[in-house]
Amino acid sequence: MTPEQRAAALAKAAEARKARSELLAAIKSGEKSIENVLKAAKDDKTIGKTKVAQLLKAVPGLGAVKVAALMEQAGIDKDRRAAGLGARQREALLAALK
Repeated sequence: MTPEQRAAALAKAAEARKARSELLAAIKSGEKSIENVLKAAKDDKTIGKTKVAQLLKAVPGLGAVKVAALMEQAGIDKDRRAAGLGARQREALLAALK
């Protein structure tokens, strides 16, 4: 990579990290619901590339153990990204959260 390409890649990565951080903060504060975020995962690149476990850990009251149990119950791999969730997996996950 040329220095210019490298700088552009680094800037793009920093922007993606910032957007993901803002998304997780919005979930944590209750500004965005996990249901709406998961539904938007196919269309929004920031949400789609975020791991499901990371999104769930941002939900108040859910820690690593509860998130792991929820994902296992819904049949979701621990490394699955939000855009890769199937309709049944999303429904099972949202049903388990209620």
